[in-house]
Amino acid sequence: MSLSTSLLQSHQTMEGTVEEPEPRSYWRWSKNDFFPEQSFQNWNTYRSALSQTGIRFKDRILNRSTDSYELDVLQKQSENNMKRCLTWWDLIWLSFGSVVGTGIFVLTGQEAHNHAGPAVVLSYAISGLSALLSVFCYTEFAVEIPVAGGSFSYLRVELGDFVAFIAAGNILLEAVVGAAGLARSWTSYFATLINRDPDSLRIHVNNLAEGFNLLDPIAVVVLITVSTIATLGTRGTSNLNWIASVLSVILILFIIIAGFVKGNPSNLTPFIPKEAGGVFQAAAVLFWAYTGFDMVATMAEETKKPATDIPIGLIGSMSMITVVYCLMALSLCMMQKYTEIDVNAAFSIAFQSVGMKWTKYLVAAGALKGMTTGLLVGALGQARYTTQIARSHMIPPWFGLVHPKTGTPINATLFVTLTAACVGFFSSLDVLSSVSSLSTLFIFMLVAIALLVRRYYARDVTSKFDLCKLVLFLLMIVGSSIGTTLYYNHGANGWIGYVITIPFWVLGNMGIVIFLTQKRVPKIWGVPLVP
Repeated sequence: MSLSTSLLQSHQTMEGTVEEPEPRSYWRWSKNDFFPEQSFQNWNTYRSALSQTGIRFKDRILNRSTDSYELDVLQKQSENNMKRCLTWWDLIWLSFGSVVGTGIFVLTGQEAHNHAGPAVVLSYAISGLSALLSVFCYTEFAVEIPVAGGSFSYLRVELGDFVAFIAAGNILLEAVVGAAGLARSWTSYFATLINRDPDSLRIHVNNLAEGFNLLDPIAVVVLITVSTIATLGTRGTSNLNWIASVLSVILILFIIIAGFVKGNPSNLTPFIPKEAGGVFQAAAVLFWAYTGFDMVATMAEETKKPATDIPIGLIGSMSMITVVYCLMALSLCMMQKYTEIDVNAAFSIAFQSVGMKWTKYLVAAGALKGMTTGLLVGALGQARYTTQIARSHMIPPWFGLVHPKTGTPINATLFVTLTAACVGFFSSLDVLSSVSSLSTLFIFMLVAIALLVRRYYARDVTSKFDLCKLVLFLLMIVGSSIGTTLYYNHGANGWIGYVITIPFWVLGNMGIVIFLTQKRVPKIWGVPLVP
């Protein structure tokens, strides 16, 4: 019997009336809260479960969840509901707070100087379009499956438990490593703001290995502080993020206007010094300045009107962010020739070159604010990912409990925060950045594939022949995409490789259009021009 079922049972009193069971304390710690399945009841049942590993593994690979199961059954595992308190306005600013961080201040100068020149504006536009395509996929899923699990739930419904299990590992890795890295960056920028060396506020321990010997207690304090705010209530956290984001917008507007006023249009020539290759090479790096929006998709369960609020919030915010990034990049390139841009402190040095030395403090403060709101929204999103993973019992369901008063998953928040704090206390940014990149794009790719499966495959409706055709066309699309990427990164000159890979990509898409029909049409909002 599941934990949720037992909680719903009522008992007969002496008078013959039916009473609701007394609510259980949120702060509890029993074996049943961590391992409620029959398999874990004793050693005999555990050995029996182990003997069925093959059958169970096959079942996990083939099993897929459903929209209704994710929406209704799993939510009851949390015992209490999250509070629906967010509107499209909140989602816009949560997305703004999670995305607009250090990326725009750090990556712009680096890519303008090294690869794109003034055409870094085009690189931002290309990256923004790419991010917007992912936002489209997340939006369609979030509207139809408005649960806290985000991409984990979408993959569980369309690609099955096994793929969702792999995605869950990537999500938890990204949550821990991302939060730890951002907290350590916070310490570095704070030290810069007070005119000290970035590592001056860390404790050096000679006996520890290189990369793990600079202890960062400030990162731990920052993580615990923002997570405490996140556990007190989603509404209050959203308001705080909104206030901080408005201040950030004022700062960004100042940078853009001052850049245009003090800048010289002659610095924009030549506009594309390293041709199209440099523009796209920069776009690949600048994509990371757009990541973080997936955290907002996990807030769907707390959104008042998911059908309208989510499309406006996610798509509206990403469109706004793209425009802001392009304008900031343009102002930077107008203030300084791209060959003279400092790759480490681009905006600060650019303003110094036009006689505004004091603005370095504004830039540092803006980056610090971006990291703080990124941590704040990240604490919300990461905990909700963890909650849905726990509801499905891929990790102990104790982490999926929602507090009755705050309406927030405190246990899940503590789990991610304390783990990230331990990692961030010891690990340097170099170590953390080396393991944080792949998981994000991997999840984005899986969500895009899941959307195509959702549109063209319906359980008990699609024939095996059509399923085989869909799998073939998807393999052609994914395989040709990987082939194109490998050929490009191999540095081979010429076009022979593209003549082979790109036609396969086109044929894969055309095959879906010509030989398959959509089995599911979005009820409210859908990605345009699928596939």
